[in-house]
Amino acid sequence: MTTARAPRSDARANRAGILDAARSALANDPHASVDAIARSAGLSRRTLYGHFDDRDALIRELIVAGAQRFNDIAASVDDADARLTLARLAVRLWHEAAHVQVAAALALDEAHVAQTAEALAPLRRTVAQLVERGQRDGSFRTDLAAPTLARLIEEVSRTVVARVDASSPSAADLAVRTLLSIAGLSWREVDELLRAHPDVRTSVKESE
Repeated sequence: MTTARAPRSDARANRAGILDAARSALANDPHASVDAIARSAGLSRRTLYGHFDDRDALIRELIVAGAQRFNDIAASVDDADARLTLARLAVRLWHEAAHVQVAAALALDEAHVAQTAEALAPLRRTVAQLVERGQRDGSFRTDLAAPTLARLIEEVSRTVVARVDASSPSAADLAVRTLLSIAGLSWREVDELLRAHPDVRTSVKESE
């Protein structure tokens, strides 16, 4: 019985270099070709195809890698107060999206919706569970069913990431306030929450 060998270190380095080059090339041109990405990586087209079957396969891996970082964030954020959990989750996800705008943009592309949904399944489960908890303890609105509210939060998040300039000084603050408002908090309640928990406001400022 034979076992599959782990990729050689130079092969792993080439693959990582291709992904980094793809992020850079796609940041400059969302429609960058395989040739352009290979040149950016300092590799031949043939070498690139030795790692990825085609451009779509490369993009799929970028999405999966980006999604894993989002899922890891979701797994690390928790608080007894559902409102605080949502606020901290929002600012950390925004911070991550602002630093990996290429992967975020690719993930939001309608052509990759199905794959993105699958890759972000852990994050979506976290949001769904958070909404259910917030509705049970009275933190979140209850005029909408939990699955509907969770989906609304998800869709609004997509819109904010897609439409708001990440370089804007108020971008992260807007993301946090928008999601808390969708969850059912008034603007006064959001202000009060953020004043009472300056660590969240600090996180917002650091992500801007």
